[in-house]
Amino acid sequence: MLSFLRRHLAPFVYLSSNWISLIGVVVVTTATVLWLFLLPFTLRGEITHPYIGILIFLLLPALFILGLALIPLGILVRRRRERLVGAAPESFPPVNWQNPRFRTLAMFIAITTFVNVVITSQFVYGAVNYMDTTSFCGQTCHRVMDPEYVGHQNSPHARVDCVACHIGPGASWFVRSKLSGTAQVFYTLFNTYPRPIPVPVQNLRPARETCEVCHWPQRFDLGKLVVIPQYSNDAANSRTETVLLMKVGGGSPHAGVHGAHVGPNIHVRYAASDASRQTIPWVEYTDATGHSTVYTAPGEKPAQATREMDCIDCHNRPSHPFQPADRALNEALSAGNIPVSLPFIKKQALEIVQRSYLSREEAARKIPSAIDAFYRQNYPDIYRQNHAQVKAAAEGVLQVYNNNVFPQMRLTWGTYPNNIGHMDSPGCFRCHDGNHASSQGTAITQDCNVCHNLLAVQEPMPKILTDLGIGAK
Repeated sequence: MLSFLRRHLAPFVYLSSNWISLIGVVVVTTATVLWLFLLPFTLRGEITHPYIGILIFLLLPALFILGLALIPLGILVRRRRERLVGAAPESFPPVNWQNPRFRTLAMFIAITTFVNVVITSQFVYGAVNYMDTTSFCGQTCHRVMDPEYVGHQNSPHARVDCVACHIGPGASWFVRSKLSGTAQVFYTLFNTYPRPIPVPVQNLRPARETCEVCHWPQRFDLGKLVVIPQYSNDAANSRTETVLLMKVGGGSPHAGVHGAHVGPNIHVRYAASDASRQTIPWVEYTDATGHSTVYTAPGEKPAQATREMDCIDCHNRPSHPFQPADRALNEALSAGNIPVSLPFIKKQALEIVQRSYLSREEAARKIPSAIDAFYRQNYPDIYRQNHAQVKAAAEGVLQVYNNNVFPQMRLTWGTYPNNIGHMDSPGCFRCHDGNHASSQGTAITQDCNVCHNLLAVQEPMPKILTDLGIGAK
C-alpha cells in the first residue's frame, strides 16, 4: 500500500516544485492554521462579532479553496511547459528522503507551517481585539460613517460596540446584515453613497433582541428628575432652568410612560405615511385587557404596512445624537466648555455656528476667528485681560459645531430629528397631538401631566433645586 502511494505521489511531488504550487501551499497552510486558532470560538458558539464571522465563514474558506486551486494549476503549467520543451522525465524520482525535491518540499511545508503558527497566533489575538473596537466600524472600514462615529463617542452608549446594536448575536441577522451591507460596500468604493446617510429604520433589529439585552423592560422606575438649562442672548448670558419630573414608570401597564407604551400585555401598532416614520396618521392601542382602539388623524394617508412600537420608535437616536444649535450650546455652557463670563457669548456663538461653511476645515478657520474678532473689536479690555477665556470659548464653540455638523455629508442642524420629547422635533406629538381620534370621538391624550410634572419653567433659581441641594452652576 505504501509503495503504491509513493509511486502515484512521485509525479505530483516532482511537478509541484514550482512557484505557483508553492504559493498555493503557503495559502492553504495559512488558512488552515488560522482556522485552527479560531476553532475554539466556533466550538463554543462564541461567534457573536460579525467581523470574526466574516473571517471564519467567508474569508478562510475562500483562502483555502484558492490555495487548493493554485497547487494543481502550478502542476499543470509545469507539466505543459516541460512537454513543450521535451524535458518531461520518463520516470519520476521516488518519494523518500533520498529525493532532494521531496526533502525541499517537506522542509518548505514544515517551515511555512511554523512561521504561520507564530505569525497567526499574534494576528488572531490582535485582530479579534481590534475588531471589537468601535473605531474599526467608525473609522477603518466605514470612513463614510464619520458623523455616526462622532455622535457615538458623545452618546450614553459610547462604550457599547456598534455591532451589539446594529447586528447582535446569531447567524441569521449576521447574514442579513452582511447581505444588505454588500451594496453599501460598492457605494463606498465608487463614492455613490447618499449624503446624508439615511437612517436605517427599515433594517434595524427588533429592540427586544438588542436594547432589552441590557435595559430590563420589567424594571420599575418611579420617576426621573430632568434639569434643562437655558442661557439667554443678553450680555450676562442669563441662565434659567426648567425642571421636569419624568414619569418613567415601567413594570406594569399603568406605571408611567414605559408602562403605558410597552408594559406587560400592552401593544401599540402604528402606520406611518413617510419612510422616516415622522408622520403617523394611524395608531392602534391594545390595553392589558385585550381591548383595542384605533386612532386616526385627518389628512395623511397611512402606509399599508404596520409596525408594533418598541424602544427605537421614541429612542431613535440613543447612540448617535445630533443636537439643535441652541440646545448644544446650552449644554456646552452648562458644562463649562464655553466660559459663561464672556459677554454675549451665547448670542454670538449661536449666530456663528449657524453660518454656512463649505467644509470642517473652513469652519475650523472661521469659527475661532469670528469669536476672536468679536471680543478684540468690541471688548478690547476683556480680550486683553482674559485672552485665555476667549480662546477657550472659540475652541468650545468649534467643538459644538464639529459634534453636530458635517458639511461633506450634508448633515447640518436638525437633519436627524430626535423623537424623545417634543421641543426640538415633533417626537411625542407625532401621536399625542390632539388630532388622533377614535371612531367614538376620544383622542390620544395630550395632557402634559400624564408623562411629566413641570416643577419649574425657565426660572433663574428654581426653588425645587435649592430644596434638593442642587444649586445652579
